[in-house]
Amino acid sequence: MPDPAAVPPLDEMVDGRGGVRPHWRALLGMLGGMGEGMLAERARRLDRAFEDEGMAGVLPGAKREAAWRCDPLPMVLPAEEFAVLEAGIAQRARLLEAVLADLYGPQHLLAEGLIPPEVVFTSPAFLRACRQEGVVPATPLLHLYAVDLIRGPDGIWRVLADRTTAPAGPGLAWENRRLLARVMPEAFRGMQVRSMRPFFDLWQDALQRLAPPERADPAVALLTRGTQHPRWFEDMLLSRELSCALVECGDLTVRGGALHLKTLQGLQRVDVLLSRMEGERLDPLECAEAGTGGVPGLLDAARHGAVRVLNAPGAGLAEVPALAAFLPALAPRLLGEALRLPSVETLWPGDPAARARIAAERGWLLRDATGGVAPGAAAGLAATRLPPASVVPCVAGDTLEPRPVVIRMFAVFDGAAWRVMPGGLARIGDAASLGGALPSQGLSKDLWVQAEEGADIIGPAALRLPPLPIRRAPGALPSRVADNLFWLGRYTERLERAARLVRATQARISRGVVLPREQAEVAALARCLAQAGFPGAEELTGSSAAQALPGMIAAAMRDGGPLPALADRIAVLTAMVRDRLTADMHATFTLTLRAARTEMLQAGDGLEAISRAMISVLRFATAVAGVAAESMVRGGAWLFLDLGRRVERAQAIASEVGVALDQPPARIEGGLRLVLELCDSVITYRGRYLTILQPAPALDLVLADESNPRALAFQLAAISRNLSEVASDADRALPDEAASLLAEAEAMVAQVIAAPDQAVAAAGLPPRLEAVAVRIAALSDAVARRYFALLPVQQTLGLEGAAPAMKGAA
Repeated sequence: MPDPAAVPPLDEMVDGRGGVRPHWRALLGMLGGMGEGMLAERARRLDRAFEDEGMAGVLPGAKREAAWRCDPLPMVLPAEEFAVLEAGIAQRARLLEAVLADLYGPQHLLAEGLIPPEVVFTSPAFLRACRQEGVVPATPLLHLYAVDLIRGPDGIWRVLADRTTAPAGPGLAWENRRLLARVMPEAFRGMQVRSMRPFFDLWQDALQRLAPPERADPAVALLTRGTQHPRWFEDMLLSRELSCALVECGDLTVRGGALHLKTLQGLQRVDVLLSRMEGERLDPLECAEAGTGGVPGLLDAARHGAVRVLNAPGAGLAEVPALAAFLPALAPRLLGEALRLPSVETLWPGDPAARARIAAERGWLLRDATGGVAPGAAAGLAATRLPPASVVPCVAGDTLEPRPVVIRMFAVFDGAAWRVMPGGLARIGDAASLGGALPSQGLSKDLWVQAEEGADIIGPAALRLPPLPIRRAPGALPSRVADNLFWLGRYTERLERAARLVRATQARISRGVVLPREQAEVAALARCLAQAGFPGAEELTGSSAAQALPGMIAAAMRDGGPLPALADRIAVLTAMVRDRLTADMHATFTLTLRAARTEMLQAGDGLEAISRAMISVLRFATAVAGVAAESMVRGGAWLFLDLGRRVERAQAIASEVGVALDQPPARIEGGLRLVLELCDSVITYRGRYLTILQPAPALDLVLADESNPRALAFQLAAISRNLSEVASDADRALPDEAASLLAEAEAMVAQVIAAPDQAVAAAGLPPRLEAVAVRIAALSDAVARRYFALLPVQQTLGLEGAAPAMKGAA
């Protein structure tokens, strides 16, 4: 038998007579009208779009960065060809559903010898905990189905792999289409392309319909494997498009036989769980593979109908490659019709005749349960003969070059029928590598389906739901998300504080000669820099501080220093709360942060360049504050982002004012001048008091004035209000502590005002201010224990000193 690899591949763009296929002509005509170099420019713009707001990480070179790329030239399927694939995909999904229902139920197929037991029971995807002996499972086991298709030289599409375990790709297909429409709008104007929007509308509607019938207002959640997983970005996209909550295992708990989401205000029932995890990792009580992860009791809740898990745990059994060898015989048995969409030639090595053929013929590949190439024969493997994949034109600079392609298409079960997405992913590469799981890196194409003239757009049927009650509660936020937003606010404020300290220091040491009256201020700034995390600053004393500070600051801004490290932490947290930010908000955060980090790393040892880099940092912090003030609803997300900023700023103000005032009374004026500068209140003081600097008015402005956004009182009042929003009437301890701190700030100013010698009174405040800073840190710890611990309060004893390793001490 000839080696399939020796047969030339089919060219998707060219017909057998050397002409361009009709459905490619309009697209190539558009390309011909573009100027020289424009195609390569569009490719660069598309890559940049993915970097700015798509698959790439927040910062260049960050570990989260993924080299997912989309070729600007799409792949086109004519309407009639898609109709054939649509019917075949829907039939194949129905067949796999019937196979799974039997294998997890009565197992007639095993008893009749239509499927060898070795194929099922040796597979790790077969979950014995999901078996219902003698009973056909009532819940549909498949909801989302994906299929990898390859076209050989004979022009026939064949199935390379079935995907039933949290199939990856529908969100990436949507992102490819969205960004390509922005970068190449003229391509869409020149062709009639079917929209993918109705598919996602149908999918969202189907999730509501699959909820338990007694639930009038069903809640849907998408279970992601976590922000560190390569597929998290797609999970976030899907949760947005499907209007469901994005949750992790730690956000969920089973109580009273039902699944609940842990929020700041208590448990919220979850009725439908769209799982993006492997079934064997869902429940540690019933699946050994779950280890310490998963959601204890989830399978039992699903088994009793309290929650629908989609795809059902155990549905991954349909991905076993050896199963494809038996589907042609199973289709007439289970569906009463022949298989419309064949698989690539597949043999089961457990059959002696198949083993002999595999040994005698060239070109066979052994594939494991993931679809990858396996090293040797085993009962659970399959031997496949892969034809040369068809090729499509891909952009390479200003030219096009043919590259092998495998397409991935998707279907959703809406409760009555299977609906196929009019589009998908076209993956570029060789057939052997493209047969495996979808990678986190690689080149893809947007898959277009031509629209037929006068074709109807099918949307979801009207779904009768009772009117939704109006909700404005700020506490309907997962504790994990609130935790991340809180620390995003703290780290952003911490970075801004460092920038202000560096600029204040640079202004005093840039002249080379520090005036005698400025030496005390420089020493105070060195102490503040030490508190802000600058290594070596705590050792600087006296006149040596001015000489040592430039090198210390420059070292802190190099790669691996505390300031770039802060930027990296902010980047990670920004990615973790990406689902709470609009595209414009995310772009504002990431682009300004990226610019600030780049300038820091490029500043070198020059004080002027360092100062400019700090301006870029302040621009980022201002952007965050502006976005939060003008674009975020005053709900749970905004509350905890703002709470983190206010806690960090309050603690910094108390510490810095205490350090600045730690002077002999005769030199208190220099400390007051530094206080006003660090609190950005110099102009306000001058506008209010057209006279010399005095302790009481200056301290009133920075400690007790609730109208000053840089005053301690402003922060404490905001903390009290924010905590009151999420606290119940019986849980007033935290808001009351913030109110007590506000009263202490006002009392300190009142004491200075009433003192016969205000300078002496002001010089005596540092111990009280340090005590306030300690109490603010304790308040932050109490907030973490109350809202972020993910445990009932009575179960957190002994954990008071624990803090997430990434976040550091308060």
